Amino acid sequence: MKLFRRVCCAGGLAGIAAVAALWLHSGAYGFHMLVRHGGSYWLPLGTDSSLLSPAMRRALAEAPSVKAGAVRWQSIGIGFEVAEMPVMAGDDEVDRIELARIDPARIDPARFRFVLRNAPAGDKDLDAWMTELGAGLVVNGSYFSTHGRPATPFLSDGVQLGPRDYDARAGAFVASTGFVGIRDLRRSDWQTAFQGAENAMVSYPLLVADGLEQVAHPSRWLASRSFVGQDAAGRIIIGTTRDAFFSLDRLARFLRDAPLALTMALNLDGGPVACQGIALNGFTRKTYGKWEAQVEGGRVKLLSYPYGGAAPMPIVLAVLPREDDR
Repeated sequence: MKLFRRVCCAGGLAGIAAVAALWLHSGAYGFHMLVRHGGSYWLPLGTDSSLLSPAMRRALAEAPSVKAGAVRWQSIGIGFEVAEMPVMAGDDEVDRIELARIDPARIDPARFRFVLRNAPAGDKDLDAWMTELGAGLVVNGSYFSTHGRPATPFLSDGVQLGPRDYDARAGAFVASTGFVGIRDLRRSDWQTAFQGAENAMVSYPLLVADGLEQVAHPSRWLASRSFVGQDAAGRIIIGTTRDAFFSLDRLARFLRDAPLALTMALNLDGGPVACQGIALNGFTRKTYGKWEAQVEGGRVKLLSYPYGGAAPMPIVLAVLPREDDR
């Protein structure tokens, strides 16, 4: 019995130490990840493993050249359109990008507004955000720390979050009464870009700027992807991939050539967090991220969870309609 009590005591102390270590490392976000998914880990695989998606296996086997298929925009409200853009390798569709296009010049600011939100506890996935905000659109935002807080400068309804000392050299999404769009931080600092804004976030890298691709370094890091951009007419375009065919350099090249007339495109966080939902005027669509894989040589490390569904989204960009426009 003494031995049993000692074992129980040792086990209890070890459990307390583990809980304390988890709290110090990632706070409430870590606990929610543990409960929702059993934590996360990198699973080593071969490049042809059946645990990878077909799009990922295709990209790792040959990374074929791709181009956009036909894009047909559908209006679901004044200044608010949706579409899907096939990613074609010859006659084969290897991925698809869910698109939303919003025209700040046409939508009434009293009817719609762009906001940024942070839930550092990690207790909100796409469905929870859509329900809580009553949003017309929700997409994941920029990067976050192990505690679920913004890892880049971040402004939510005028309240600054994230680091105050940050060397940003890519881009920022900025929403104010007089401007909604992407600011190029190669030409000014983020503090200047945030001036007068109610909601703003720094992210990286710039995928497209001045109509040219900006990611030159080749990569084999594959993930579900989201981006926010603007076209030559000043419309905001938000996209999320269904699968994980793209590395960042190939996504930049694809968006440069896509029939979207993008002048700017800013990458958002990727992987399972890359989700997008739309619910407006009877139209609904949800896309849930799933994939992220680091690739070195012939080996792959796939981000995996023991169990659970949609990933928590600590940071989101949302478009909120007025109550009678939902």
